[in-house]
Amino acid sequence: MLVLVAPGQGAQTPGFLTPWLELPGAVDRVAAWSEAIGLDLVHYGTNADADEIRDTAVAQPLLVAAGLLSAGALREAAPDLAPGAVAGHSVGEITAAAFAGVLDEVSALRLVRARGLAMAEAAAITETGMAALLGGEPDIVFPHLEKLGLTPANVNGAGQVVAAGTLEQLAALAEDKPEGVRRVVPLKVAGAFHTEHMAPAVTKLEAAAKELNVSAPTVRYVSNRDGAVVTEGSDVIRRLVGQIANPVRWDLCMDTFKALGVTGLIEVCPGGTLTGLAKRALPGVPTVALKTPDDLDAARTLVAEHTAA
Repeated sequence: MLVLVAPGQGAQTPGFLTPWLELPGAVDRVAAWSEAIGLDLVHYGTNADADEIRDTAVAQPLLVAAGLLSAGALREAAPDLAPGAVAGHSVGEITAAAFAGVLDEVSALRLVRARGLAMAEAAAITETGMAALLGGEPDIVFPHLEKLGLTPANVNGAGQVVAAGTLEQLAALAEDKPEGVRRVVPLKVAGAFHTEHMAPAVTKLEAAAKELNVSAPTVRYVSNRDGAVVTEGSDVIRRLVGQIANPVRWDLCMDTFKALGVTGLIEVCPGGTLTGLAKRALPGVPTVALKTPDDLDAARTLVAEHTAA
């Protein structure tokens, strides 16, 4: 079974969309999306610097646009693409919702634009952030984070937990790492996402979600909330809204991939983060990360192998 996944915030880098915009029709497609949501995605994906694309209101729509654009290129390169399941990490869940047919592309981008703006406003209330802990065991790491007032906002599996909270709390974590943690790495995000600090954004996103036309998933949709396969479109959206103030359980998503019989995984642009986790948590499962169009050949080969099987 082939799984198609989409990364979350922090995966973006300056200019990462540039090579994708060289594909036929790509600039026109992204320009149309830009007009629909009132944000110049072409500029931010090509010429903007790291600080500009760190802005939550920019980063989130940019990541979903990149995921949709690269997935479209993959479908052209591999017309037989038929994933057995889809999922996304954090904001990547909106990309996955479009993969699954729950939302059309423009609706997905309008929803993520509202999400980014709402979360940016919530993040401005208090100076907060996130940091990845490399190594350590959950039964040691979680109580340590609680002691410092931090939340395990992303439980990513493969020995990685992301802590979130105020900058003071994160500074204390850097000075006082849990036993077994090798490094604490600050993430390129602008707030403590998936924590109580994002509660003000939930109400705003609920209002935006009411305007959506939602369909049932046409492929298995695996939720960040608990790794469950969600079969109702309205439930997908409800979970997407609530997820911004609750921890991401990517470890449980990968457990579900394993239970479903995953035999291959492709991560859309800007790929790399989720394939890295899969290599450690799903050993022996071949993966392809779409970073540039040069990676489409390897992805096409993986799709062909699954189609033949």
